[in-house]
Amino acid sequence: MLTLVFTGPPAHADPGDPSTPPGSVSDAGPPQEVDGNSPGLRLADGATLASAKVLDIKSVVEDLGGEERREDTNTDVKFALQAEVLFPKNSPKLNPEALSRIRTIAGEIKSAKATDIRVFGFTDNLGSYEHGKLLSKRRADAVHDALAADLGPEVTYAVRGYSEDYPIADNSSEQGRRKNRRVEVSFPRGGAATEPQDNGGDKAAGSASP
Repeated sequence: MLTLVFTGPPAHADPGDPSTPPGSVSDAGPPQEVDGNSPGLRLADGATLASAKVLDIKSVVEDLGGEERREDTNTDVKFALQAEVLFPKNSPKLNPEALSRIRTIAGEIKSAKATDIRVFGFTDNLGSYEHGKLLSKRRADAVHDALAADLGPEVTYAVRGYSEDYPIADNSSEQGRRKNRRVEVSFPRGGAATEPQDNGGDKAAGSASP
């Protein structure tokens, strides 16, 4: 098990980040105001408080095989499962092992009382872009359907297929391509999800896949 912790600038969806799909990060909101004149603060003579900031602290846990990855930030929880764990080669049909892993994620969603879930599918850069777009969307649909069967009717979903876009590893090696072939399930911590730019893949719980 590998655990990494990062700190960075305030959380936001960065359109210039090649590994961050639109709508995949929730708004952290403004920083909490601090009263510089509070008697509980001990500042040196002449010292003043700097401007308040919201730091995005990211914790990344990945199993040694890289088959499953979990990212926790101030605003979101994201699970990434390699396609090989969920599906047969070049197929959108879930295998038996996949259902167990998806049920575990559903349990996390229930514990967080999240009601806005993002399910995004991705492929590597082999084959045509259009084939990857179709396969990644069908795989995201399959994971959505499994989650919807386990979660209540109040849950809504944003379901997308991104083909080879937004890689998280180098596609020049098989190890990197394996990481890029994935389905991500993410949800905000105690707040509504940021709306994706395209509403074509939004689904209410229990709705049929196209």
